[in-house]
Amino acid sequence: MSLFQRLKQGLAKTSSSIRNKIQSIFQPGALTDEFLEELEAVLLQADVGVEATAALIDALRDDSRNKSFETVEDLYRMMAEKVVDIFAAVDAPLKVADEGPTVYAMVGVNGSGKTTTIAKLAHRYTQQNKKVILAAADTFRAAADDQLAVWAKRTGADLVKHSHGSDPGAVAFDAARAAVARKADLLLVDTAGRLHTKKNLMEELKKIIRVLAREIPGAPHEIILVIDGTTGQNGLIQAREFAQAVDITGLCITKLDGSSKGGIAVAIASELGIPVKLVGVGEQAEDLRDFDARSFAYSLFGIDPD
Repeated sequence: MSLFQRLKQGLAKTSSSIRNKIQSIFQPGALTDEFLEELEAVLLQADVGVEATAALIDALRDDSRNKSFETVEDLYRMMAEKVVDIFAAVDAPLKVADEGPTVYAMVGVNGSGKTTTIAKLAHRYTQQNKKVILAAADTFRAAADDQLAVWAKRTGADLVKHSHGSDPGAVAFDAARAAVARKADLLLVDTAGRLHTKKNLMEELKKIIRVLAREIPGAPHEIILVIDGTTGQNGLIQAREFAQAVDITGLCITKLDGSSKGGIAVAIASELGIPVKLVGVGEQAEDLRDFDARSFAYSLFGIDPD
């Protein structure tokens, strides 16, 4: 199944809500100020965010001066293109090291799908015959080590871990040294599902990043924040807090295969300038996909791209 089809299914609840509300207020012709005010409320309720919503409304107001919308589908298509523009303004592909191991540090709160995302990335790259090392730097949760050990075995990746409760920075250090010594292509570093309100855990995260940067030039090449697609506005709060602690270079939005609140991806890209790089659209290893702005934007409004 194509990414667009998976996203359209996953965002069906959000798109249906948006479409139903817009259809109830839409009238053919130029967009009135009254309609735009009501549309603003619809977009905010869909977790599109204040800045992105304002940008969309301003763009539609400018367009409506010279354009008449004969059908509501015309409006959806115009809005989808505006969302594509928001994503395009911050778009950046996953970075790869020029030489030596590429290092991705994965961060996010418990339950976001972070460890599963690491496993799916390991699967992706081992299937390409790449040498992958997993670093179990979430030493505060014993189950995290166990999960990674299972996935390392399934994917053929190496695993570096210490005992429960040990120093996460020491795990990062050993994993970085191992990645260089074993000539690994990719080092994936799991970190504690740290509550973004816990200052001491954020300091541990900063330490992990410093260790990686010291041991491998240019590392970490990506600091990817994993966000549960069902969390809505809480996802924006998480992104803001993590971005204050470390340089988040990209997002992975998971669980876009159910009751997801997909508008939050637009909000984070617009307000924080963080590109979405990966999306999780199912349980299978192959269901972690590279983000495609056009597929996402059109799915959000429940329409097919040209």
